[in-house]
Amino acid sequence: MDPDLNELSETQLQEMIEGARRALRDRQDGRRKDVYAQIKKLAASVGANVEIIEAGDKAKPMRTGKVAAKYRNPSDHSQTWTGRGMKPVWLRDLINQGSNIEDFAIR
Repeated sequence: MDPDLNELSETQLQEMIEGARRALRDRQDGRRKDVYAQIKKLAASVGANVEIIEAGDKAKPMRTGKVAAKYRNPSDHSQTWTGRGMKPVWLRDLINQGSNIEDFAIR
């Protein structure tokens, strides 16, 4: 007979949930081992050797650090550009006025 879930405390509900998760994980692990055994037995019957490789945790995406600025606005040193992405307006304007981009390179 199932308990009335509304009458259980939060702690009892958490314990029940954790118990259910453990039982489910154990059942899935048991089934997985049975399937692995069947695969190995079938492979052995035809003279093949099988190695089961399980997937691990997903790899964390690499974080790239900040890129150093390569170009600086000579009239406002707070405006910089790394050379990645679109050119900022200040740099496009200066280039359109006839300046060379290398004139603004940070050395």
